[in-house]
Amino acid sequence: MESMKSFFPVLAVLAGYLIGSLSFAVIVSRVMGLSDPRTFGSKNPGATNVLRSGSKVAAILTLLLDAAKGWLPVVLVKWYGQAYGLADGTMALVGLAAFLGHVFPVFFKFAGGKGVATALGVLLGFSGWLGLATALIWLLVALTFRYSSLASITAAVLAPVVYVLADGGLWIMSKSVALGVAVMALFLLYRHAENVNRLIKGTESSLGKKAALVAHGPVHGHVKHGHRHPPHVDSAPNNSGEHL
Repeated sequence: MESMKSFFPVLAVLAGYLIGSLSFAVIVSRVMGLSDPRTFGSKNPGATNVLRSGSKVAAILTLLLDAAKGWLPVVLVKWYGQAYGLADGTMALVGLAAFLGHVFPVFFKFAGGKGVATALGVLLGFSGWLGLATALIWLLVALTFRYSSLASITAAVLAPVVYVLADGGLWIMSKSVALGVAVMALFLLYRHAENVNRLIKGTESSLGKKAALVAHGPVHGHVKHGHRHPPHVDSAPNNSGEHL
């Protein structure tokens, strides 16, 4: 048993990555008979693009499952890892591995989503208060400026800041977790580079505009052989504002 403990961190990180590699946008769409989200809209396998298929239920399921796959590996290590010699460093790596699994999923040719929902799940696993604070930042920015991508970018940047500043209050800071949160923030910024360019140019789609386009989906779309096709008006990826 003792000789195996050195392998437990590696196994835990690998398991976290494999769980993160489950692309629920694709899985949920297949189960519900919807078009593959990688073939329309922004072609991003995330909840926002699944919504463009016309199914709010599928989009909500995708969002919840993408968050859950970030949360679950972290809390398993947090709750049960001590008996196997897994400390905060392993927990941070497992969370980061689940996030990277979503962004670069081995089961889907390493073409994944942007990771916002999964990152939130990881933060909730680290600390429920940290996840709640980050979600509130996202909501506040989204309601104020009406850009979901800007909300995601702001929340990503402020998450490590909140974690460090609240040390000794809502939680005891772990340097490993702080580093993991910071690395996720950098990846999220990298994945939102196109959104940043559109925000600067003033061409990013706002929440109101996006909702209006989706609302017209059932009128223009049609169902064939059990697959619901997305509306043609929302098929251009270059101004989608996709962030999940």
